[in-house]
Amino acid sequence: MSEMVAGEALRISRRDVVRRICRHEGRGRWIVQLAARRPEDMFESAKMLRELGVDMIDINMGCPARQVTGGRSGSALMREPALAELIMAAAKQGAQDMPVSLKMRLGWDDQSLNAPALAQVAQSLGLVMITVHGRTRCQFYKGQANWSAIADTVNAVDLPVICNGDIHNGDDARAALAASGAHGVMIGRAAMGQPWLIAEIAASLAGCDYNPPSLAEQYDSLCEQIEDSMALYGQSLGLKIVRKHISSAIERLSVDMAEAERRRARSELCQINDPETLFEELKALYFNVVPVPELAA
Repeated sequence: MSEMVAGEALRISRRDVVRRICRHEGRGRWIVQLAARRPEDMFESAKMLRELGVDMIDINMGCPARQVTGGRSGSALMREPALAELIMAAAKQGAQDMPVSLKMRLGWDDQSLNAPALAQVAQSLGLVMITVHGRTRCQFYKGQANWSAIADTVNAVDLPVICNGDIHNGDDARAALAASGAHGVMIGRAAMGQPWLIAEIAASLAGCDYNPPSLAEQYDSLCEQIEDSMALYGQSLGLKIVRKHISSAIERLSVDMAEAERRRARSELCQINDPETLFEELKALYFNVVPVPELAA
């Protein structure tokens, strides 16, 4: 699945946005997540994606970021259900027989928990799946996700409903499924720096053993991610974009490091602009399990 793509930017084929929808080389479906404020932008971008051969579109009505809601898209659409319906209808019209799903929150705030009503609209328009993050937009990521509140959406429709928010391990996943009655779980921020977490949780839910990747495999995976980012965006922008993943990987790294040392490594490695230097410093961090030489106080 792509990162969130603005429909109006995709419609005019802005280069950086077009690059975000590039087809992956792995297995599975090619899914693009779209956000839009205007139905015409959603229709045209959905049509474009269908013509490109995308397998599925996911409508974003859950992003709480101010730069998104300030443009009155993302979770801001939950405050305008009539417009949200037009956006969903436009996506389905542009996509035609291509599946369209919806991701949203419980509502804008505690006084407007309208996810069940919007899910019913989505079902009536022919959308195929709903994902609900167990917080309101006004909560951002504060507090704890309310998995039980997602049950209202599960009970409101016949579509598969996916539970999202604060799922960090197999125990969390089982608790979320039990509380919500949902058909599955979606892993978001918890997978940052440890993308194998999804396979680990899937194995836990299936009652199977799971062997986490070794440090060497983790290092190779992170280096491949850095190289892929540079290949897609160019060296300068690619390094900047991937830094949040480097930081998360260092944060998740299972080595014996003092917290101050870990913070220092995250800060310094995320300022390196030369790829070869970055790979060397990461290798020292992963394999020597000692502070990066330049960072030693």
